[in-house]
Amino acid sequence: MLRLLLILACSLLPLAALPRAWKSPSGDRTFQGNFVARDAKGVTIRRADGQVFTLAATTLHPDDLKWLDQTHPLTTAPPADPPAAPPADQSAVFDTLHFGDTRAQVQEKLKASSFVEMGVDAAFLGRMGLNGTFQTRKDIGGLRCLLYFDWTAAGAMNEFSLQTSPLPAADYPTRVKTCWTELIKLLTTLYGQPVQNAGYPLLEQLSDGSFLASHLWQLEGGGSVRLGSAREGDTYTAVVRFTQRELSPVVLP
Repeated sequence: MLRLLLILACSLLPLAALPRAWKSPSGDRTFQGNFVARDAKGVTIRRADGQVFTLAATTLHPDDLKWLDQTHPLTTAPPADPPAAPPADQSAVFDTLHFGDTRAQVQEKLKASSFVEMGVDAAFLGRMGLNGTFQTRKDIGGLRCLLYFDWTAAGAMNEFSLQTSPLPAADYPTRVKTCWTELIKLLTTLYGQPVQNAGYPLLEQLSDGSFLASHLWQLEGGGSVRLGSAREGDTYTAVVRFTQRELSPVVLP
């Protein structure tokens, strides 16, 4: 019984623990040694006299390489993680825009933006300017929003707005309101809970040329964001206005 156990134990020894004959590159000489480790550069071997050394992969005999590939294949490193996206600019007012940006800076930022895109041919940009030429890449509540800007006398941006294309009164309680509702969710995600949170402005409250703000967010870095709706003639829009001014909540009529 003891002899059987010894035979069984020997048979379970890993192959790596058994010495084997390693060949010279030409195959005319051999030596006995135990496999220790392998990497892409070569193999480490321990000889019977205890000496440990590493042979370069380029100096191994083809038979030894074949044995290594069968018994100790090189592990393929997992694919590297894709480079992390650059952190969002926490000081930006919206997307990458800052109050005080020049027209040139705003234009370059909008061209590089992943949130907005040019809605007209680039050839018309110089003729039309920035107002109304960029729009959100995706619908917000079923509608795209166009960007409009205001500048100081020195040419620095001090206000800008997102607003939908004008729609008739029949669309005010449906399409315009749906966009307004989705804008509340987006702005709350970006800026936290609003300091003013009122209902959707009634159609009869909007006089021609007016804007009524239902929601107000105060920005940590200074400035304010208002959401509401506006009327121009017989058309209506959902509007988000960003301003450098510190605004206080107001009570809607």
